[in-house]
Amino acid sequence: MSLQTWRLDSDTCTYVFIAENQAMPECVYWGAALARDEDLEQLTFGTRRPLTNATLDRYAPLSLYPEEITGWQAQVGLELSDLDGKRLLTQFVLVKAEQTGQTLHFTLTEATIGLSLNIQLELRPYAVLSARSELTVTGTQAIKIEHFSAPVLPVPDTCTQLLDFAGRWCGEFQAQTRAWQSGAWLRESHEGRTGHGFSPTCFALNATSSNTQGEVRGWHLGWSGGHQALAEELQDGRRQIQFSRAQANMVLKPNETLDTPSLYCVYSAQGLNGALQSYHQLLREQLIHFPDPKRSRPVHYNCWEAIYFDHSLDGLKTLATQAAELGAERFVLDDGWFKGRHHDLAALGDWTVDSGKYPQGLHPLIEHIHQVGMRFGLWVEPEMVNPDSDLYRAHPDWVLGPKQQALGRNQLALDLQHPAVLDYLYQALSALLREYPIDYLKWDHNRVLTGASYQQTLAYYNLLTRLRQEFPQVEIESCASGGGRIDYGVLAHTHRVWLSDSNDALERWRMQHEAALILAPEITGSHVGPRTCHSSGRVLPMAFRAWVAASRHMGFEMDLRELDAAETQTLKQITAWWKANRDWLFKGRLHRLDSQEPDVIAEMTVAAQGERFVLFAGLMQPPKPNSRRILRLTGLEPTARYRLRSAQPDTLSSPINRLWRSPIQTEQGLVLSGQSLMQAGISLPLTFPAQMNVIEGERL
Repeated sequence: MSLQTWRLDSDTCTYVFIAENQAMPECVYWGAALARDEDLEQLTFGTRRPLTNATLDRYAPLSLYPEEITGWQAQVGLELSDLDGKRLLTQFVLVKAEQTGQTLHFTLTEATIGLSLNIQLELRPYAVLSARSELTVTGTQAIKIEHFSAPVLPVPDTCTQLLDFAGRWCGEFQAQTRAWQSGAWLRESHEGRTGHGFSPTCFALNATSSNTQGEVRGWHLGWSGGHQALAEELQDGRRQIQFSRAQANMVLKPNETLDTPSLYCVYSAQGLNGALQSYHQLLREQLIHFPDPKRSRPVHYNCWEAIYFDHSLDGLKTLATQAAELGAERFVLDDGWFKGRHHDLAALGDWTVDSGKYPQGLHPLIEHIHQVGMRFGLWVEPEMVNPDSDLYRAHPDWVLGPKQQALGRNQLALDLQHPAVLDYLYQALSALLREYPIDYLKWDHNRVLTGASYQQTLAYYNLLTRLRQEFPQVEIESCASGGGRIDYGVLAHTHRVWLSDSNDALERWRMQHEAALILAPEITGSHVGPRTCHSSGRVLPMAFRAWVAASRHMGFEMDLRELDAAETQTLKQITAWWKANRDWLFKGRLHRLDSQEPDVIAEMTVAAQGERFVLFAGLMQPPKPNSRRILRLTGLEPTARYRLRSAQPDTLSSPINRLWRSPIQTEQGLVLSGQSLMQAGISLPLTFPAQMNVIEGERL
């Protein structure tokens, strides 16, 4: 028997891969960093499980692509058939393995069927493993692909729970956990996009894992179309997680190649916070490329919930002036600006400015926006068309899916696989970007797809790539009725996500906290909504709405003409605070805190060099105790001393705080060591529900 071994290392973790007798490689370890002189052969055989009765006579490896021919009795990594439907069982042979630094390339062939499989594994310094594969037909016969997973990693026995996200429109990122059980658990998105309730993400947790401690392993598929996630436990106790595109029955012809999306895996020994910080670094250092990285993230004003389709040049100028006075730096003109768009029943696809609403085009509005010191952004929904539109009347054959399909928000989707469709959209958007000084596109996608294939998503990526190449100065936001298309596939082509169509600050605070596991704060749009929330009907205080927005990429989305003097003053103050702190916040390390009060959601961001931090603690509903539980901080230097002060000392709910002796509310502040703050913790003042405690800390 021959055994080849490889390892990939970061400062905090190690991945070990082996191949026996030139067979498909497998990952035999991923976890805390191992000694550099560890005997990987001994590790391999030291962790092999014994065989028992009523099994095959050889060990079936849980390889990067588990194969049935080896005796594997669970979901395989690659399911194939010929064009007559006969199953094809692979037996790949490793013909080449190359390692350059922390990157591994495996090349395998399957001589009987005629296939080549190339696997690439790259470990980033921030402990994120990027894994992807390419399958090529090298034989003379076409094959049908039923299932093609990204490379598969084992789930260690110490992982006792799975965490993933469900959700809905206006209620995205609802965390759910379940214990491992024998058998398979499957989640699929058939929407043709990521989906409000189908984030391609999961985490495997240990029994002691929390935000701040314990081992955590994470998976995220960088793909914006339909996808599948499988978690499976075998009879012998081994476990696997597979992520793949939803692409059943795809035919691959001779010399054609199909690749998988990148799967981003992370290991943390510091709980969920270690995992999210690695993912945030991946976004900052590899995936997100801002047009001007040195420019501070601008405060947005979006006019949608102020005017909807009721566009008036004078009214918009008034809103722009007020927004600038409040501190906004980018004005986004939302839906309703283009030809015939007076409601959501018509005009999608006709991407020219409505001459009735804007006789001189958008120039007068943009000139005013520039005069008051803001940049200009524009809403578009290029992938969609209304049946009542000039585009549909001219090209009904451009629609994706069957004619008898249901409408969604009164619209259909365009078939981006049609070259003429892609060219039309590119020309229409290019014409707008050439004529007007547009700094930003809010790119929406307001319906699920019928009859979509994975090529639709690839064509969408292609359109974004073409536009970004010609207009590199334009920033793009991914919106899909809120959070319907949030993943690392779209974020490799855009710069910001609209987390949800809900501007209810209570719901937003929860969603932002959960989404932080995969989203850095500077790319997560969060707007101060109207006094009465349009999606929930709740009336929430301005301070709470503004502080929730100030914890991410801040903006306003309301009719500013309705603000009273007190609300205006509060919004100005918190916006000024955000602008003074945004640069260090968006380079810092975000930590979710382990609150002992289920009604309190708390997190803190520590500056990259550790010299300061800010703590947000929001009360979601009346607490059960009649006082506050102690809140432990995290991510601080144990021996350093910190001064803590409230960022809003004058807004304490005095009627319910009869006696509170903490100097946090005073100018001198509370001074404690990092060790004390992380072990003893601090007490926060009592607040009413929908209030935010914001505490600033500085290292002395």
